[in-house]
Amino acid sequence: MSQKIVKASKKINVSSSLESEDISLETTVPTDDISSSEERDGKIKITRQLIERKELLHNIQLLKIELSQKNMMIDNLKVDYLTKIEELEEKLNDALHQKQLLTLRLDSQLTFQQKDARKYQELMKQEMETILLRQKQLEETNRQLREKAGDIRRNLHDFELTEEQYMKLKGFPEDQLSIPEYVSMRFYELMDPLKKEISELQVKKNNLSEELTENKGQLKQLTEE
Repeated sequence: MSQKIVKASKKINVSSSLESEDISLETTVPTDDISSSEERDGKIKITRQLIERKELLHNIQLLKIELSQKNMMIDNLKVDYLTKIEELEEKLNDALHQKQLLTLRLDSQLTFQQKDARKYQELMKQEMETILLRQKQLEETNRQLREKAGDIRRNLHDFELTEEQYMKLKGFPEDQLSIPEYVSMRFYELMDPLKKEISELQVKKNNLSEELTENKGQLKQLTEE
């Protein structure tokens, strides 16, 4: 029993001594070291903040420069676009002016052509009226000529004489003959030789046709032999 009590007392003393050592360690840390570490931490924090602020300011400055460059590019593009718009407006105005000139020229030419067309139509109308009038006159003249030709044919038929009638009229003096009788005699004197010649030619034609037929027959016989 006495040994157990001694061992227990020893354990209590050891643990108490350890606790006292821990307390002494905690209490023996110097205050100067603590303050210096806090100052270092504070300085580090301030330095980081300054660096971050400088980086932020630098980034802002870069963004401002980039924004300024983009604004300059936009301004240049605006100037280019405005210049192109002005050029296009000038071209459009020129085109509109040319269109107006062409329209005026075409209107003038159209008016001139319309006047010429009206004049040409008037001339054609007058010519057609003249042609129609001339056609009517020619048709009337042709009708009259046909009537006269019919009268002449009828008169010529009336002027035809037989040989007996001719010999009878020829026995009278010419001053005792009427105009139709005189014309009939002259017509007979002109036509009778022609009629005789036509008769003779007809006889010759018939004779030649007969000879031709005979010659063809003889030629055929010779070729068959």
